[in-house]
Amino acid sequence: MKGIAAPLAPDFEPVFQGFREPGREPGLRDDTGSAAASPRALRICFPFAGDELGGSHVSARGLMEGLDPGRYRLMVVPEVPDGTIAGFFSAFAQMPDPARPARSFVPGARFGLAKVLRTLAGVPRRARFLRENGIDLVHSNDGRSHASWALAARLAGARLVWHHRGDPDARGLRYVAPLLASRIFTVSRFSLPQGAAKGRGRAARAAQVVYSPFDTSVTADWAAMRGRLIEELGCAPDAVLCGWFGNFVQRKRPLEFVEAVERLGALLDRPVVGLMFGDPRNTEVGEALPQRIARVSGNARVHMMGYRTPGHEWLAGCDLLLVPAAREPLGRTLVEAMLVGTPVVATDSGGNPEALEGGCGVLCALDDPAAMARAAADLLADPERLDAMRARARIEARRRFSRENHIRQVTSVYDELGSRPR
Repeated sequence: MKGIAAPLAPDFEPVFQGFREPGREPGLRDDTGSAAASPRALRICFPFAGDELGGSHVSARGLMEGLDPGRYRLMVVPEVPDGTIAGFFSAFAQMPDPARPARSFVPGARFGLAKVLRTLAGVPRRARFLRENGIDLVHSNDGRSHASWALAARLAGARLVWHHRGDPDARGLRYVAPLLASRIFTVSRFSLPQGAAKGRGRAARAAQVVYSPFDTSVTADWAAMRGRLIEELGCAPDAVLCGWFGNFVQRKRPLEFVEAVERLGALLDRPVVGLMFGDPRNTEVGEALPQRIARVSGNARVHMMGYRTPGHEWLAGCDLLLVPAAREPLGRTLVEAMLVGTPVVATDSGGNPEALEGGCGVLCALDDPAAMARAAADLLADPERLDAMRARARIEARRRFSRENHIRQVTSVYDELGSRPR
């Protein structure tokens, strides 16, 4: 299977002690009889904190599936050995976190001094783990993993790729990454460290934009998926289906989505249905969201749909994707919607304008659900504009966000860092 880390050759058995790939044993060789992994293959560790899936995990797996197993040895280190994330990466070699915390950090929550001190307790064990397993490079993909593994990577003598998918004002990006990271990847120009655009500071010199990888060949049967949703929800065939995809955190403005759906219902003479796809465990708004949904009235309804995959197929069943998020670095769902032909209405904030540049979507004011509803209503009333936008969006998404472009950029950095002395 493409992307599975290569099996251990006999001379690697002391390395990755206790490690076994699913369904494989050390020393196996490929069908040609040659060793499946070269001794010079770069050993890369992908640690993941918590156990809630998000866009960073989808992007990381997209990268890993495209890496040459003869050049790169991959190890996934999930915080929860038999959890959701471990299952998501089940095709790859895994070892448990040697310093698993008693309780996971909440995704998106601010890191204070107490949390920093909690991560320091596990640094010695993680550093020893990396040294004993001969890890050359650690690729961390979210704030919690940066906090847990960055210092351990440098103490172990490994190179660190700090993949930043958040706000440019994040403390870790501003104060920690410049000291510890060998290279900083950001998912958009918006996410670059302060001063990077002008080339100021070490973080600016170490940072580069690497758009997340997408399978740009994906297709979806719009009519079939829409019909499936209509049947499941029991709504009218002419209902306008408005999609939400992501974690229920404040930055993504879930409550504003509900209000925009309700306001759109007041503007149209058709039923409007909001569909909120995402893991309900990933929430910062608690009971406020179900309580707000229960108050939706008039011509609109909102349903919690849970986490579903593949996401692009469910996106294809929606008539619109509404993105009310604030300072979103660059949402995966915007690009996936572009690829499958679902029109996007998003706030003029963060990386949204960058994703939709060139007329690939509609932008509206931040924190103004009424403006989002008006923009959506205007778009639905203009079929020619809608069709032209869909066509442009598909072309631009395939050009800018291909998996091949992403892998080429990342492996160039891997090879550069791997060639340096430890």
